[in-house]
Amino acid sequence: MPTRRRSIAGLLATAGALLTGCSGNSQYLSTTPAPQSAQVPPGATIGTGQVKVGLILPVSAPGNAGLAGQSMRNAAEMAIAEFQNPNVQLLVKDDGGTAQAAQLAAQQSLDDGAVIILGPLFSQSVGFVAQVARPRNVPVIAFSTDANVASNGVYLLSFLPESDVDRIVQYASSVGKRSYAALIPDNPYGTVVEAAFKQAIARRPGSQIVALERYPHDKAAMAAPIRNMAQGSTRADCLFIPDSGDVVPDVVQGLVADAVNLKRLQLLGTGLWDDPRVFAAPSLAGGWYAAPDGTGYRNFATRYRARYNQDPVRTATLSYDAVALVAALVKTQGPQAFTPQVLTNPSGFSGIDGLFRFKPDGTNERGLAVLRVAAAGPQVISPAPRSFGGSPAG
Repeated sequence: MPTRRRSIAGLLATAGALLTGCSGNSQYLSTTPAPQSAQVPPGATIGTGQVKVGLILPVSAPGNAGLAGQSMRNAAEMAIAEFQNPNVQLLVKDDGGTAQAAQLAAQQSLDDGAVIILGPLFSQSVGFVAQVARPRNVPVIAFSTDANVASNGVYLLSFLPESDVDRIVQYASSVGKRSYAALIPDNPYGTVVEAAFKQAIARRPGSQIVALERYPHDKAAMAAPIRNMAQGSTRADCLFIPDSGDVVPDVVQGLVADAVNLKRLQLLGTGLWDDPRVFAAPSLAGGWYAAPDGTGYRNFATRYRARYNQDPVRTATLSYDAVALVAALVKTQGPQAFTPQVLTNPSGFSGIDGLFRFKPDGTNERGLAVLRVAAAGPQVISPAPRSFGGSPAG
């Protein structure tokens, strides 16, 4: 059914929504920001449409969790406004950052008539929400980065580290890199990334891992694994360091102190490298990492600031894209909007951060760019794909 694929593939554009009809013609919906309005209080509704959608966020949670929840709620409101009031009504539920409250919020959403649930944010809450949504055959699009909580009917719209790893290894392999070393943080993120790294290398004939070390985030305790890597990386042409901007410069400085010739090794990273502290480290200049092309986010952040007089959190785009996706599917697919066949369409969708598609197992695949670290900021050396080829990997 090629016409059905065309009608779904381009549903969302970075500034709002791009709907591609069966005739092949395209129509951009207006994305002029609506006038600034007061923030929606917890438990309120956004939009006046007939299709009810649960939105579960940690709005009142303490600290950064609450800031993320508030920013993601604002982004959801912004998506409704920029989509010009679609036939959608968001039922905003505050889970306070706890799993039990998230489950109660999901139950309330279902009792109020929600046909799909967006959220929650935290992995421990996703399973609790699924317990009440699954018996009602209501799909969930959650924002957790823990692939273990994904399942059939529980989809993750988040930045999964597995996508970063596969993309950077794919690019390195495409330009002739074959021997890999890895310095990986000894934490849950590192465990996920290590498994993904080994799988990505195994999928590419002729590639091999010649050295791999795990390190703690204690500077003194880093010395031994860094010293081991200095000795073990002599046969590698790439060194993978999947950590954040507050750690990677220290790790690389340790390698320099142990006389590692970084001009011989190509440094590789994940989206955690998209950090000013990485760009400010001269020893990381020229390193490659995989991440969304930042153009869409910068445009989104500009519109968000104009509307709310503050910067969005980085995860705000997930909430925006989830709401825009729901609005677009309601407009184009009618009663079939949230069936597994539609949600897992292999052509995928395009949002603020580029292409994405849901896999049948609930995880996602993203079309990422490869960027080079430079003092002036990231430089795209391999653009994000414009379309997906074939079925999702993995």
